[in-house]
Amino acid sequence: MEDSLRNNFVSLCGTADGEPVFSHENHGQRFCRFPLRVVRLSQQADLLSVLATEEQLRPLLPLTGRRLAAEGQLRSFNNKSGLGSRLVISVLARSLVPSQEEDRNVIRLSGVICKPPVLRRTPLGRCICDIMLAVNRRYGRTDYLPCIAWGQVALEAGARTVGCRLGLEGRVQSREYTKVLEDRTEVRTAFEVSIMQLTE
Repeated sequence: MEDSLRNNFVSLCGTADGEPVFSHENHGQRFCRFPLRVVRLSQQADLLSVLATEEQLRPLLPLTGRRLAAEGQLRSFNNKSGLGSRLVISVLARSLVPSQEEDRNVIRLSGVICKPPVLRRTPLGRCICDIMLAVNRRYGRTDYLPCIAWGQVALEAGARTVGCRLGLEGRVQSREYTKVLEDRTEVRTAFEVSIMQLTE
């Protein structure tokens, strides 16, 4: 496995929740984005944004309702358009195939903490820690990935400082929030990594 996959590896299995929409072109390849619904053990569903090439997607169309397995990396993109979230998080699929396996959502990351961890407590006293992890790609690029930890893992993560290396296993999750704008409110979706355990 190449180093970039050791540092950033995602494995998903779920149900396509819509048809692909063109996202961008890079080095002559056209990429499309589609939503993949992955159900947790709690039966709550995460609706994750998956990027794949038109070539990968063509034999799978129509996509909606199709069971799919995807493996790849979690990527971040800094949206400077002023529309929607500033940090766009997507799963870049290296492989995308039909699958009848049970829903799966696993991520392994290794990176460097790039902002001071924010340790706080819920009204019921449970610890939460927010971390921004910088994960290197090949060719000198870096993905900035928001992570959240709970309980004892939050206490361990919150004791780390900027510049510390952090390895983790967890899942990619989606969360809706309300953004207050000048003239209206807007419901948006945030994506983050829910940390299950620290590995380094």
